[in-house]
Amino acid sequence: MNHAAHASEFTQGTRHLEDSRFAVPGMRCAGCISKLESGIGLLPGVAAARVNFSAKQLAVSHDDRLDDRALIAEIGKLGFDAQPLSVNPLGTDHEERKRLTRALGVSGFGMMNIMLLSVSIWSGAADITRDLFHWLSAMIAVPVVAYAGRPFFSSALMALRHGRTNMDVPISIGVILATGMSLYETMFGGREAYFEGAVMLLFFLLAGRVLDAMMRDRARAGIEALLRNQAPGAMVIGADGATRWVKAADLKPGERMLVAAGENLAADGVIEDGETMCDLSLISGESAPQPRAVGDSVLAGSVNLSAPVTVRITAAGPDTIIADIARLMDEAGQSRGRYVRIADRAARLYAPAVHLLAALSCAGWLIAGAGWHQALTIATAVLIITCPCALGLAVPVSQVVAAGALMRRGILVKDGSALERFAKIDRVLFDKTGTLTLGRMTPLNLDVLTAEEQSVALALAQSSRHPISRALHGALSARGVIAAAVEQIREEQGVGVHGLWRGQRVALERPAQSVATSGAATRLAMGDTHIDITLADALRPDAQEAITRLGLIGAPATIISGDRAEAVGAVAHQLGLTAQARALPQDKIASIRRLQSAGHQVLMVGDGLNDGPALAAANASLAPGSATDMGQQAADAVFTGDSLVAVPVMIAAARRTLRVVKENFGLAIGYNVLAVPLAIAGYVTPLIAAIAMSTSSVIVIANALRLKRCAQ
Repeated sequence: MNHAAHASEFTQGTRHLEDSRFAVPGMRCAGCISKLESGIGLLPGVAAARVNFSAKQLAVSHDDRLDDRALIAEIGKLGFDAQPLSVNPLGTDHEERKRLTRALGVSGFGMMNIMLLSVSIWSGAADITRDLFHWLSAMIAVPVVAYAGRPFFSSALMALRHGRTNMDVPISIGVILATGMSLYETMFGGREAYFEGAVMLLFFLLAGRVLDAMMRDRARAGIEALLRNQAPGAMVIGADGATRWVKAADLKPGERMLVAAGENLAADGVIEDGETMCDLSLISGESAPQPRAVGDSVLAGSVNLSAPVTVRITAAGPDTIIADIARLMDEAGQSRGRYVRIADRAARLYAPAVHLLAALSCAGWLIAGAGWHQALTIATAVLIITCPCALGLAVPVSQVVAAGALMRRGILVKDGSALERFAKIDRVLFDKTGTLTLGRMTPLNLDVLTAEEQSVALALAQSSRHPISRALHGALSARGVIAAAVEQIREEQGVGVHGLWRGQRVALERPAQSVATSGAATRLAMGDTHIDITLADALRPDAQEAITRLGLIGAPATIISGDRAEAVGAVAHQLGLTAQARALPQDKIASIRRLQSAGHQVLMVGDGLNDGPALAAANASLAPGSATDMGQQAADAVFTGDSLVAVPVMIAAARRTLRVVKENFGLAIGYNVLAVPLAIAGYVTPLIAAIAMSTSSVIVIANALRLKRCAQ
């Protein structure tokens, strides 16, 4: 069988439980979620079925009586197309957005041209001229409606075919009725046609769908970015001592792999031979490289910095720490879908309510003595005027305008729905290295070195790959220092870089223990002279101002970092914050869960791969532009500058956006309260209904445009 996830390690009776994931792009509302989870969950052999609405995916835990093909067939019986994620992860979402965008372009083109023709009719064109413009409008409108309306027609048809309804059913009925009645009027020389109303309706509905799709299409991008950081494989040492390349997925516990300097580890293991320095920032966020020797454990995703080592594998593939982090992110992302469910439940009654309202209007007018033409015209007007365009645009248009304003401020919002979560934030958790700090070691006291000593230090530093040496090299080069002619340079692992200059020993070496700081240090030795050089990871500009502003807006901050206690404590003391050091990914998630259980809304600000699960688990997440690719993908927003003031700016802008969204809902509801009775009373034609519907959408958009200055 072909499954998106690995088989579970436990059994149910004598059968193994396995996990399969499917892309289900046809999910539209809370009713779809309930139908899928209950329908698939009741199948024999299915232990659980869970929908991730934000990613439009269905996860099914089942035994080996069912395979992916059988599950897809069962999903199809419920009225949904599905595709295994193992075949096309995220591809369905991207294709859906492309189809919606093309349909939006076609409807926009048709709407503009039909409106131009309608101007002449509104200006008084009559008889043959009016009929000609009606036919020209029909020639444009019919193919446009047929093409641009496909997303709604296909969804409505599938729902009706399986005995259910959704919001696309009344939309489709309204568009088809308006177009059909317009064709009837055109063929029989009627005075009015409503082609522009039908096409305008599609345009505004598609605009809302495209905006929504744009905000969803990165739902699982963070997990993919994390998995891309795994080493593709390793050199495995055979029993005969020969080495061969083995893919990461095929590595097995007990095998020995040779890891060269500079390589990522493809599996978890224990060092059997060699000593090296490892970059563990992927797992722990530790800013300084850590020494590893025989008997020490090393983890997949960490980087072997300085010397080749032989590692005996203890865990590979789905059992590694990096795979656990990916699963944590996925689970956290699934829980995030609950926010979407709450918003969608309000729309459940829309379709039956609109159908009932239009049917009652038609029946009422027939009972009152009106003809079929008039009764259908009024019913069509009711269907169009009750179209939820303004309601549908209330959220996405506000999100897009706010996102544009934040982008001009250097804050890139990737998930528009996150603005609602940012608006409710009342606790902020900061990672330290690369988040509160710039993530770049900087020498603090180079001026204690003479010009000659700086030249020697540069010659030694440029011969080493150690992060401290690289930082020293960069700082001295920026000063225009020229390297001295140091000879016989060699690097001794864990000790330093040595050489000869003018016959005397020179070295960059580890300083005495008493010189250790909250940052880092090295010692330049020249004969009997020893000079300690201290380095530190500087705080981001305006860090103290950002912390103060967060306190003023009711979102106090805390530090939670995987770095060592002395480094975290120094930054916490400087900023006046409480802190937790040496926090692993699961520790960060646990802290977030505790705060959420106490009723708090948590914002996680982090930059490292180890922050990915916490970024996904928090109510909202923010990452600096210097963050790893996975960190940026996992976060809801990214700030590109060095200033930390972006954090309170983001929260304040989100709160203003939420206020505007509520205002837009009020405007949209107010429009329906006023317009629907007029349509039922017969005072509104389908054309006027389309114009009124569009006007309500324009009002909502205009109100949202006030958010252009929300990031100031």
